[in-house]
Amino acid sequence: MTTTHVRAQDTEERWLLYDAREHTLGRMAAAIARNLMGKDRPTYTPSENGGAHVVVIHCTKPRLSGTKADTKIYPHYTGYIGGLREVKIEEVAERRPEDIVTLAVRRMLPKTRLGHSMLKRLKVYTGADHPHTAQQPVKVTEL
Repeated sequence: MTTTHVRAQDTEERWLLYDAREHTLGRMAAAIARNLMGKDRPTYTPSENGGAHVVVIHCTKPRLSGTKADTKIYPHYTGYIGGLREVKIEEVAERRPEDIVTLAVRRMLPKTRLGHSMLKRLKVYTGADHPHTAQQPVKVTEL
């Protein structure tokens, strides 16, 4: 029995389109991470970037379950003593709404150079318009 190793240049380019208004944030982020890694394909190879390009539109109003719209916070550390800062999701939605989806997906990807290159294939936009219509992305309706 032999193991086949599929390289990234041997896989075909895929473009997927997600509408953030139609999906719950966590489930959508998990599906996007799976698509970026290529785990939804039979040719999945852990050491190669054989995943899809993902476009997310309408990221200003993602669907949140439970009381997350009121209680979700994003902590980060500044590097100074006592420098733990917490930002509520409403503030993130006002300042940089793309970060809501990007952070959710980034935390589900591998924390390596490969994960960083996978995250570069994620394109997040606030409105319905995006510059990737020439690639004809396939709209994802079911997760």
